[in-house]
Amino acid sequence: MTEHDDIWIPLVDEPIGSIVAQLQAEHPEIDELVASPHKILAFRTFAYIRVGVLLGTLLVENDVPAYDGTETWIEALLRDPRHKEAVVRELRAVAEEVAADPRYDDEEPAGPDDEARERFREFARKQLG
Repeated sequence: MTEHDDIWIPLVDEPIGSIVAQLQAEHPEIDELVASPHKILAFRTFAYIRVGVLLGTLLVENDVPAYDGTETWIEALLRDPRHKEAVVRELRAVAEEVAADPRYDDEEPAGPDDEARERFREFARKQLG
């Protein structure tokens, strides 16, 4: 450890990280494209940047209600289905670009594949009766 152990800066400030995670959860095809550890890291790095830029652009181009304490400007923007879909399109584009990068071709997925899951389910059924 270093002398600066008490200093920690998160990789992403909220709410962009939580918005990306939420939209990933709503669109599992994105996760399928970026299943290995390095792909996940690359995806998150560029997704946070590009989604942040897109949201900033949307904020400049669209009026949002004055802050009343109930929702952030991002939440206000994402209530509009067009804006939410634009963010999802950007996430997909980032995932597709990362998935197409040949540097990651030989990487294994971060978790088990469907066949491994099925083998485990069969094992568990046998063991648990």
